[in-house]
Amino acid sequence: MDNTIRIALIGAGMFGGDVHLRAYADLQRFGISGQLARVGLDRWSRDLAGVKFELAAVATRSQKSAQLSQANFKQWTGHTPKAYSGETPWLDVLRDFPDLDVMAVATPDHLHTQPILAALAKGAHIITEKPMCLSIQEADQIIELARAKNRVVAVDMHKRYDPDHLRVRDDIQKRIGAPLYGAAYLEEPLEVSTSTFKWVESSDPFSYVGPHWVDLIYSYYRSKPVSLTAVGQKKRLVRDGINAYDAVQVRVEFENGMSINFHNNWITPPDFEGPVNQGHEIVGADGKVESDQQYRGFRWWNKGGASRTSNNHFTRDVIRPDGSRAYVGYGVDSLTVGLVAICRMKFSGASLNEVAPLYPTAEDGRITTAIVHAAALVRDLNFEYLSEGKGAPVTARFGLDGITIVDPNRAAEGIEKVFQRLYEKAI
Repeated sequence: MDNTIRIALIGAGMFGGDVHLRAYADLQRFGISGQLARVGLDRWSRDLAGVKFELAAVATRSQKSAQLSQANFKQWTGHTPKAYSGETPWLDVLRDFPDLDVMAVATPDHLHTQPILAALAKGAHIITEKPMCLSIQEADQIIELARAKNRVVAVDMHKRYDPDHLRVRDDIQKRIGAPLYGAAYLEEPLEVSTSTFKWVESSDPFSYVGPHWVDLIYSYYRSKPVSLTAVGQKKRLVRDGINAYDAVQVRVEFENGMSINFHNNWITPPDFEGPVNQGHEIVGADGKVESDQQYRGFRWWNKGGASRTSNNHFTRDVIRPDGSRAYVGYGVDSLTVGLVAICRMKFSGASLNEVAPLYPTAEDGRITTAIVHAAALVRDLNFEYLSEGKGAPVTARFGLDGITIVDPNRAAEGIEKVFQRLYEKAI
């Protein structure tokens, strides 16, 4: 059997062109075994020591971006992946590489589904950026096809692999007792919404970064949502002619009784001392845990520069004796676990069910997608009602009957149905 895992990277922007590309460069040069102890999967280090990895292709919307990623990869590894560009470059990749093992999808959030479904249909496994998709209907399409094709869909939920969060999951959350309430926040710099991304009007800060925290809370307790409410604000970005939300707040109630507030924005001023501001806290019946991911005690300042902080856990360079740089951190760990699952299936005959505990699955991603989808609808309705002086009464309910949008203002407007069914499959 061919001992090579062939990967195509679709999307090479801020995350694809940095984290994915560098991670695959290290895999191409040195394999995966050296990464496995970091994620507790080193029992397979010897089994996977001989597996080779090859980045066969990189595809982006613009030719310039594709060629830049191609050149960077060649500089790091000596290998030149084939470059593709266009509106649907993944179709060309799948045509030219019928034996592709993995398609890594790092396109903008609202453009994940098409390449995922196309690759699954051709028999490739998937590693996708969060959120898996923005629609619960699309999530179920992906899950159905992945099961039919017996293929992994691994969602890059790297917050799970932060060492502080692993400590919460495996130890602290058991000490603090039954969860009562909590909060999670991630605030992105203004440049993300005004210059880095051109698609912010098709998204919002909660849909963009909120999935990390939704998935993290779910991974701690494995408790499904039962209801939510959401509001958003549009004040800063409209000054630049951008019709997008500055900030969104979502409160989710879960089956286990906990209530979590998720706060996200992408308008943090450029002179803030860290790349992002982020953290979370959970209050339990017997204690509390706090995790400040922005300020972990590492700070510096120098002449001509402001005070700065850095997250040295996400990704970092480790200098090798030859002067090259290894790329490690929990941002890479999240990709590693999905690739281990894929290797286990290809080389050891493991079943999809057997490898499912190793990585954030499409089924896990469905929970996050359900919350993101419902929150977007509730947010927009409440935004409209608030502008009309009618408050923010709209909520969403999750259950065995699917997702229902509850809108009391419909009754005031003489519309009989206060309850609108968004989706009819169980959440």
